[in-house]
Amino acid sequence: MGSEIHPRPRERHPMAEKVGGWLTRLLRGVVLALAAVSGLSLLVMVALTCAEVVLRAVFNAPIKGTVDMIGLLCALAMICALPYTTAIKGHVAVEYFFLKLGRRGRIAADTLLRLVLAAFFVLLGWYLARYGQTLYTTGQVSQTVQLPLFWLPYVMAFCCWVIVGIKIYHIFHPGQSLLKP
Repeated sequence: MGSEIHPRPRERHPMAEKVGGWLTRLLRGVVLALAAVSGLSLLVMVALTCAEVVLRAVFNAPIKGTVDMIGLLCALAMICALPYTTAIKGHVAVEYFFLKLGRRGRIAADTLLRLVLAAFFVLLGWYLARYGQTLYTTGQVSQTVQLPLFWLPYVMAFCCWVIVGIKIYHIFHPGQSLLKP
């Protein structure tokens, strides 16, 4: 009895199963949608760069604002890929000290680290949302083509809060990734 490796799983209330399943599906859908936005941003960056090179070389007619658009698309691609990378646990980890801990120590350290990271991303998202509001109220635009900039910190804040949801999922589902790579 006492030598069981895996304790018997707790039975969960059916309503908790429904809510948990619905939230997990929603979180997965949001993460996949953000990954699609990231991929699309990357595709548009490549197409825009190729068009810029061809138009400049052949017709001596560059596309106005390419640098502005590439910068925005690059930021969008990076931030929207972050939740997917977090969901599949694709970040680089140095586990030398972590593996020196016992099972309980690893569980405690992992949970504590996830809570600290969740708090960090909550605060980062809040500051980014405030910055987006500042950009909106001041009317900040890009230098060349005058694209509004306020939306990008809002997207970044949203991605940070999605990462918080993923961290909470990982706390309640240790050893599982939200998505399979």
